[in-house]
Amino acid sequence: MNLASFGLIISGVLLNAIAQLALKASVRQMGEIKLSLNGAWPVTLQLMGEPALWLGLFCYGISVIIWILALSRVDVTIAYPMLSIGYIVNAVLAWYLFGEALTPERLLGIGIIIVGVYILARS
Repeated sequence: MNLASFGLIISGVLLNAIAQLALKASVRQMGEIKLSLNGAWPVTLQLMGEPALWLGLFCYGISVIIWILALSRVDVTIAYPMLSIGYIVNAVLAWYLFGEALTPERLLGIGIIIVGVYILARS
């Protein structure tokens, strides 16, 4: 895998991670969303007013375009596992931005992911 292909993959992964964090930010003040026909419209309207929701959806859209470009250059058996880098980014940023826990078990999992991505990238 060359540097340009790796750059596309990392860009797609990071945009996907930003999308996840933005979507989380868009629902933080709402609390748990209950699924019901009566509550669907008010929740939808409230979400549509959240700038973070639109940022998340925009980042998803751009990440799909970048991902297609990456897949045109790299085997899916290499590219797809690279998405696990997003778990690392999300775990660290969720801890930093939202105060979510980074337990020893989660840190061990992140370490295993890093080793796996390194081995994969070198194959």
